Amino acid sequence: MINFFSEDVRMPILKKEAINKILLLIISDKEFELDYINIIFCSDEYLLNINKEYLSHDYFTDIITFDYSETTISSDIFISLDRIKENSNELKISYKSELYRVIIHGVLHLVGYDDTSDIEKKEMTSMEDFYLDKLQPYLS
Repeated sequence: MINFFSEDVRMPILKKEAINKILLLIISDKEFELDYINIIFCSDEYLLNINKEYLSHDYFTDIITFDYSETTISSDIFISLDRIKENSNELKISYKSELYRVIIHGVLHLVGYDDTSDIEKKEMTSMEDFYLDKLQPYLS
């Protein structure tokens, strides 16, 4: 089950059914099973407080993924809509495209992808692009 919540921001307008299909595709492609994913949209300040409290990091980020998985995927994914907006402006891409990319990014972490090294970042970006392309037909 994939759930969508918002904390201190308005819920973005999303094609939830399309997102569900792609996230379930990622999970099944990588031979995992889903228990639940809670995607929580929030502000920079809200996510900064989580970053400080749980990760001891004092900086803004676009996403934090908490993986509670044991035998099936169970997770809370927090996404800062402020960061998404700023990143989309800097990258000169649409807000929706960046938002969908970050959602996919969070789930890729849950199925074993990392982005700490340059090689891992390149592979992560490639997988994000792959699943964004698969998402496009559902967005029309």
